[in-house]
Amino acid sequence: MSDPTEISEEAVSAAVTAALTAISAAADSAALRVVRTEHVGDASPMARLGGLMRTVPNDQKAAAGKLVGQAKGRVSQALAAREAEIGEAEARARLAAETVDVTAAASTWRPGARHPLSLLQERVADVFVGMGWEVAEGPELEGEWFNFDALNFDEDHPARAMQDTFFVDPPEAHLVLRTHTSPVQMRALLSRELPVYVVSPGRVFRTDELDATHTPVFHQIEGIAVDKGLTMAHLRGTLDHFVKAMFGPEAKVRLRPNYFPFTEPSAELDLWHPTFKDGARWIEWGGCGMVNANVLRSAGIDPEVYSGFAFGVGVERALMFRNDVKDMHDMVEGDVRFSQQYGMSV
Repeated sequence: MSDPTEISEEAVSAAVTAALTAISAAADSAALRVVRTEHVGDASPMARLGGLMRTVPNDQKAAAGKLVGQAKGRVSQALAAREAEIGEAEARARLAAETVDVTAAASTWRPGARHPLSLLQERVADVFVGMGWEVAEGPELEGEWFNFDALNFDEDHPARAMQDTFFVDPPEAHLVLRTHTSPVQMRALLSRELPVYVVSPGRVFRTDELDATHTPVFHQIEGIAVDKGLTMAHLRGTLDHFVKAMFGPEAKVRLRPNYFPFTEPSAELDLWHPTFKDGARWIEWGGCGMVNANVLRSAGIDPEVYSGFAFGVGVERALMFRNDVKDMHDMVEGDVRFSQQYGMSV
C-alpha cells in the first residue's frame, strides 16, 4: 500500500487490512518474521501513522491516538495468534519427524565391508590381467603329487613332515591341505595349450601357530609363465611392472640367490618400498626363479624347447607393509571395524 499522508479512518483501515492479510498468508515462522518487519517495523505504514501524530491539532490528538492505538493492537493480537498457531504446527511436525518407537526392538544391523585381503588379491589379479595373463583357481584339498612330487620336492623334504603340513586321513589317500598355490600352476600346465601365463591367488595352510606375524591359514598369489625363449630378464621385467603397479613408480625389485625345489636358478624377491611408514627400505616379499626342468617334464613339456619362470608372494605380508597392519590377529578375528576402515580399496 502507499505511505499514508494523514491520519484518517481510511488510511488506518487500509494499513490494518494489509497487515491482517499478510499475517494470515504467512505459512511458517520465517515468513511471519518478514510480515512483522513490513507491517509493524520502524519503516512500516503503521509506524508512519504513529509518526503523523505530531501534525495533528491538539484538539484532535485524543481521537487520532485512539484510532492508531486500536489499529496497532489489532495487528499485534493477530501476529501473536498466528505466531502461536504456526509454532504449534511446526512443533507437531518436528515431533512427527523425530518420533522413535521406544517399544520396538533395537536395530542391530550395521553396514559391512569386504575384507582387505580379498580386495588386495583382486587388485593383484587386475594387474596381471592387464598384462594379458589368466587367473586360475584350484582345490584347497590337494593331492600329494600335485602339491609336492610334481613340483620336484624330494620324499624327505621337511615340508612333507606332519609338523609342517596338514595331512588328511586316511594317509593312503595322499591328500593334504595345500601348502602353497603352486599346484594350481601344475594343473594349468596340464590343462592348457602352450604358451601359458597364469596367476593363481588363493588360501593355503601350514601348521604355524597364530601370532602377530604368522597364521595357519593365509593367502598367496603365485604366477607361472611357460613359453619359448623366456629368461630371468622376462621374470625381472614382469616383477618390476608388478611392484610399480602396487607400490608406485619408485618401487623396484632385487633378486638374491636362493634355493627352491621347483625353480632353478632361484631367488628371493626383495621389494624397495618407497612409501614405507618408517621410511623407504628393502623388504623381503617372496620367492621366484626359472621353472625347474623336472617340473616341466612332470607336465609333459620338453625343457629343451620351452622355458618358464614362476614367482610367489604372501598377501597378508603385502597388506602388513603396504597398509601398516601390525598384527596378523586383526586379519583373522572377523571384526568388521578392521575391514570398514579400508572401504572398497586398499
